[in-house]
Amino acid sequence: MQDSFQLDQIISKAAKAAAKELFGSELNESQIQIQKTRKEFDGDATLVVFPLSKIAAKSPEQTGQLIGDYLVKNVEEITAFNVVKGFLNLSFSTDFWLRFLIASFSDKNFGYGKADTLPRVIVEFSSPNTNKPLHLGHCRNIFLGFSVSEILKAVGHKVTKVQIINDRGIHICKSMLAWQRFGNGETPDSSGLKGDKFVGKYYVLFESELKLQASVLIGAGAEEDAARNQTEIMLAAQELLRKWEARDREVYELWSTMNGWVYKGFEETYKKMEVDFDKLYYESDTYLLGKHEVEEGLAKGVFYQKEDSSIWVDLTAEGLDQKALLRRDGTAMYITQDIGTAILRFKDFPDTDYQIYTVGNEQEYHFKVLFIILKKLGFKQADKCYHLSYGMVELPDGKMKSREGTVVDADDLMSEMIQVAREVSEEQGKLDGVEEQGKELLYRTIGMSALKYFLLRVDPRKNMLFNPKESIDFNGHTGPFIQYTYVRTLAVIRKATERNILLTESYLNKEVDLSHQELDVVKKIREWPATLQQAADSYDPSLVANYAHELAREFNSFYQAHQIIREENVSQQKFRLVLTKKTGEVLKNAMALLGIEMPERM
Repeated sequence: MQDSFQLDQIISKAAKAAAKELFGSELNESQIQIQKTRKEFDGDATLVVFPLSKIAAKSPEQTGQLIGDYLVKNVEEITAFNVVKGFLNLSFSTDFWLRFLIASFSDKNFGYGKADTLPRVIVEFSSPNTNKPLHLGHCRNIFLGFSVSEILKAVGHKVTKVQIINDRGIHICKSMLAWQRFGNGETPDSSGLKGDKFVGKYYVLFESELKLQASVLIGAGAEEDAARNQTEIMLAAQELLRKWEARDREVYELWSTMNGWVYKGFEETYKKMEVDFDKLYYESDTYLLGKHEVEEGLAKGVFYQKEDSSIWVDLTAEGLDQKALLRRDGTAMYITQDIGTAILRFKDFPDTDYQIYTVGNEQEYHFKVLFIILKKLGFKQADKCYHLSYGMVELPDGKMKSREGTVVDADDLMSEMIQVAREVSEEQGKLDGVEEQGKELLYRTIGMSALKYFLLRVDPRKNMLFNPKESIDFNGHTGPFIQYTYVRTLAVIRKATERNILLTESYLNKEVDLSHQELDVVKKIREWPATLQQAADSYDPSLVANYAHELAREFNSFYQAHQIIREENVSQQKFRLVLTKKTGEVLKNAMALLGIEMPERM
């Protein structure tokens, strides 16, 4: 169905025929440039004439006029044109748009590819450390990775959602040591704290004590970085890491216990976020494989060893730097476990087409290094690894700092969003008439929509400023605005059903006169398949988010300008109802790919 209504294909085929008949020339695809017509001009699609004027040996305006005349005479779907300098703006017939709406209305999988027909893609996201709770930055990561997964599934990929849980290393030992020294046997249950928040509290305590000890050394003349590494508490944490890697029973038991507290807390947060994973990887399992591969690479001459026994890779030939892979005491580094994890996934899922790593842009250098190392080790799949780099989320008062405990906790943020949804809804009377139990569910649905949409509507590569109150505006560029529009479409259809008006595509016919508002909605619906595919190709959910907002806005313009249920004009009425129902369906599908639930009433 979709191929029959591709403007680009129709125009491309017609342009080739026109060039052959008018100018005696065969066009190739690179000579045909088609784009969306700018809003200030009439037309549905624009053919760029500049490349064709050389073939015609005429000015761009003359060439456009000749081709436009040919297309109107020979292509049934094209009814009018205008030429603006070197741009030929083409208008398609009302019948074309009606036939498109009929076909799309009948297609319940409109815009979607056939499930599991494309190669597998592994999408890694979240990947938290077990020394602190999830925060606002994790929210962008998680919602981005989950949405990319859903979008890839929608176009037909097999998708495996994974995370690597960073459950070992010096940062974990910091929390463990602080609990040993300051915990006095306290537990999440005895403190009333959620497990991940409880462990995070001790990470902050460690950093406070480290800062205090370092200040003494700095006062004695030491440099800040050297002072931090020479403090008694940092040396003790490093010793704890060595004991952990040596599988010291007492240390290992404490590590297992504290991680167990954190995992329970993470599960609660993921449930609130309504996200899930297909497989979990743990750094404590993969770092040994990474160490083995590094040692194998050393034996093969891929890596080299310094006099202090540390192992390195030289990437200067690739325009990068030298990178340490194992410390002088043999302990693993962050890059070590990533090597092991990547290789383990290659083995677990040999049919994988791409591994996508959803990680902030501060790690771009890290992933360049990782992918080159994998290639040096002989893994062909290294070329199938992609870093989905995204910008940081900032607050009005600056960046978050985990060490100082100034992060915006994800659980607290979600609770705040639900509370803001309650306040705004009550203030504007949006949920008047809804029973109390239903209101509480709607507050949660609206609040989570506001949070997810606000974080996903921005191009992932850009930094963004998060403003909770701005994200809940029933008339703005927000999730709640789109939800409210969707509910409006349902209300119209319910009203029609109550009047026994049945909806089928057979009601659409040439007797219907389309206003520009109606045409705008139909045209926007037609853009859905291409938008979805573009979002999948670029791993960019903001394309879906902004499309949903544009469709909602076009529908509201139509809704305000026209009475939908008009019994004096049955054909027009039924067309508008079909248009309304299809709009609601596309809005719901688009928002589902962002992980956003659409309410039935508001």
